[in-house]
Amino acid sequence: QVQLVESGGGAVQAGGSLRLACAASGPTFSTYAVGWFRQAPGKEREFVAAISWKSSNTYYADSVKGRFTSSRDNAKNTVYLQMNNLKPEDTAVYTCAAAHWGLPVPQVNAYNYWGQGTQVTVSS
Repeated sequence: QVQLVESGGGAVQAGGSLRLACAASGPTFSTYAVGWFRQAPGKEREFVAAISWKSSNTYYADSVKGRFTSSRDNAKNTVYLQMNNLKPEDTAVYTCAAAHWGLPVPQVNAYNYWGQGTQVTVSS
């Protein structure tokens, strides 16, 4: 079992950048695919990005493609989401999720473990 803790959220102006981190416990995190999801007030949770356990595959929502980049450092048991050129519509609680031997897919039910989330607020 793995536990996930997000960090790096905050408040920025439009056009700014943030890097989120998803730190995991457990010695086998390198065997987990990791997804990032976000949920804005009054809206459903939506997929943002995902990365395979070997970093060979990444997948992004169209709304963030070209602006967000997911990477991982398995030696540090951490996955990152670099967010550039942030827009007010990116404001949400961002949560990472993991799936053991899973695929980097956008479906919520593909992931078994979830973090608590970190708030990202982008002002215009």
